[in-house]
Amino acid sequence: MVLGQEHRITDWFIIHFTENNGMAFGMEFGGIWGKIALSLFRLIAIIGIAWYINSLHKQNAHKIAIVSFSLILAGAIGNMLDSAFYGLLFNESYGAVASLFPSEGGYAVLLQGRVVDMLYFPLWKGFLPEWIPLKG
Repeated sequence: MVLGQEHRITDWFIIHFTENNGMAFGMEFGGIWGKIALSLFRLIAIIGIAWYINSLHKQNAHKIAIVSFSLILAGAIGNMLDSAFYGLLFNESYGAVASLFPSEGGYAVLLQGRVVDMLYFPLWKGFLPEWIPLKG
């Protein structure tokens, strides 16, 4: 897919190709060293979530809890892999479909890649009132 391209599945579910340079909601900090710090945080989070899932399993926790945290873990692992390798394996996707293993190399070095985000759920449209602090 080309950056920004989308496929509407339903009114409330769209597959929309975008690349995220930083963390949640596209927030970034610290340039190269910030991305490395974010990758370290992701790695610590992956280990912590995996440890928590293991402890839930040992406590015979409800299967829904284990599945829920497993989905969070899968997302964290996917983000880590994208950040680590996506920039090494693909060229830029601005205005064209990215190529896998381009002859000129990828667009970024290890741990400097973007995270691919594709699931978009436009559940609410509207404006918040101006009287809501920081949001309106």
